[in-house]
Amino acid sequence: MKLTGAQIVAEVLLDHGVDTVFGYPGGAALNIYDELYKYSDRIRHVMTAHEQGASHAADGYARATGKTGVVFSTSGPGATNLVTGIATAYMDSIPMVAITSNVDNSLIGRDAFQEIYIAGITIPITKMNYFVNDVDDLEMTLRNAFRIANSGRKGPVLVDITKDVTAAKTEFTNKPPLPLDPKPSPTKEELAEAVRLINNAEKPVAYIGGGCISSNACEAVNELISRADIPAVHTLMASGIVSYDNELNLGLVGMHGTVAANRAIDQADLIIALGARFSDRVALNPKKWGRRARILQIDIDASEINKNVHIDKCCVGDVKEILERMLEYVDKAQHYEWHERVCGWRTKERVRRTLNHGMDPKEILEAISTMCDDDTIYVTDVGQHQMWAAQYLKFRKPKKFLTSGGLGTMGFGYGAAIGAQMGKPDCRVVHITGDGSLHMNMNEACTAVSENLPVITVIFNNSVLGMVYQWQTIFYGGRYSSTVPHRKTDYVKVAEGFGAHGYRAENIEQLKAAMADAMKQDGPSWIECVIEPEERVLPMIPGGKTVEDIIVE
Repeated sequence: MKLTGAQIVAEVLLDHGVDTVFGYPGGAALNIYDELYKYSDRIRHVMTAHEQGASHAADGYARATGKTGVVFSTSGPGATNLVTGIATAYMDSIPMVAITSNVDNSLIGRDAFQEIYIAGITIPITKMNYFVNDVDDLEMTLRNAFRIANSGRKGPVLVDITKDVTAAKTEFTNKPPLPLDPKPSPTKEELAEAVRLINNAEKPVAYIGGGCISSNACEAVNELISRADIPAVHTLMASGIVSYDNELNLGLVGMHGTVAANRAIDQADLIIALGARFSDRVALNPKKWGRRARILQIDIDASEINKNVHIDKCCVGDVKEILERMLEYVDKAQHYEWHERVCGWRTKERVRRTLNHGMDPKEILEAISTMCDDDTIYVTDVGQHQMWAAQYLKFRKPKKFLTSGGLGTMGFGYGAAIGAQMGKPDCRVVHITGDGSLHMNMNEACTAVSENLPVITVIFNNSVLGMVYQWQTIFYGGRYSSTVPHRKTDYVKVAEGFGAHGYRAENIEQLKAAMADAMKQDGPSWIECVIEPEERVLPMIPGGKTVEDIIVE
């Protein structure tokens, strides 16, 4: 059958099981949006307040559901407004297809109104991008975009389509998705060596990263650490893979990780890196990180091997498939002495809060955790609140903590929370943010209201840019350059102005009452929690330092 390019876009989405997309219309995208109107019974389009919010929503949808997030924009500024969201997805290996519209092919290169070379702009932050100016190329380009986004290490792909292509017609046939690219696989000898290292280790540690969620390896990871009695540490992206109450879980590792997690890495004789990339927020001093250990890295991306930290042995391939092959040969073990040592570090760990007034961030998050069930999805922005959330929320399941890890995108949270709620309508979604981050993209409150989404936003309001303020306090002699904005925002009134419910809490009792009421609402709510600007995220290992330099008070 002959279809227009715009119809082909819609049909390919349906062929890939896409039922929800996010975006913002515009002149160059009119043909596509006209078809979305006609396909509205099968594809739900969520119009956000800003294209950046749409890209974060597609990202949050993908993280929460495991599906491919899809975002649309028009040409020019519509397309460039996606860039931060695409980069966020790229840094955290999130599958996304961004479909942008451009001016007619006859106007390309003429500096036409709202023309931009978005394919060139996004080369460094996509797995692949395409410029389509021939309708006969459109179908396979879109199919390849979904294939590439989900093959190997996942990530975003951009397809830019000229407006005339969306109006032109060509032959089209519905087909199943293209098969994913073959995954690399280690040799039997490499697997045998990896198993030998694990079986011979006396002080092993599993270092778990977000790649374990991407590969659905969570069950295999838990079986490995249980069978071989291996204490586990995790990155931000891997929160919830090992339940918070599992005695083998030492918690978050890195700059704001637990003393026990960082000390275990320092004292281990074997570190098993599973879908983790040794980022500078984990391996703050790469030459000294895990200095007493042999390091075994299992990762699907060969470019991550020996990139940041020297690796002794590696297995390149899918984490789940590799672990399932290895588990048959991993010995059941009991590392009594090692287990006693790491448990001792955890039991003795104390982070001292120096303030004796104002709301305690730990108490805020523990209260929220107590009131929410294990299926609650927590979405954060970036800053102090993000680290507190990672430290104090109680995760028993993966895909319940959505955060911008690699790019560290302030403003990520609201859009991502909307996407998560759209993808998981039966789950409670709680958006944890700070006053600095919320100001970045608070306009997405109107999206949550329009869609009647019961997202609860908890605002840690310390009236400063908390994390930078903390660094200026510790390392810059208290010279608070541009971190005290003197904003007078009334969050309750702003929430109500958008059509949401607004609450203000100055103590834990008020917070609990606000949460209880917000959880009864059909639409979105904001809860402002007033905290002191001098609150600190601790523990903290300064950049370039080791666990020996950790700050705990």
